[in-house]
Amino acid sequence: MTGRGREVADMMERRKIGVLCVQETRWKGSKARELGGGCKLFYSGANGQGRNGVGIVLSKDLKGNVVGVRRKNDRVMSIKLSLEETVNILCAYAPQAGCEEEEKEALWEQLDHELSSML
Repeated sequence: MTGRGREVADMMERRKIGVLCVQETRWKGSKARELGGGCKLFYSGANGQGRNGVGIVLSKDLKGNVVGVRRKNDRVMSIKLSLEETVNILCAYAPQAGCEEEEKEALWEQLDHELSSML
């Protein structure tokens, strides 16, 4: 892959970043893809809209330690890694100030549910 994905992978390698959470990926669907340099992106986006979207990028050293991926929707996802201990990583994209109050409340409910399921 070239372009921004490769830029992200290069930056992660330069700065020795193992895990990077990204928002506004604007990709449709829920998939995983290689970014180059051994980094792997797991993402969750809205089907048919191409807006919002969250993702978690793992370095080549960590991508083999994935135990599970939970994609709630285009705003909330989590990954479970098996390291010396089990590590949960949660990525969320909060609604902006102009969004409806119901959308904001829905996000807080989803985050609460996701956090309680990690315990």
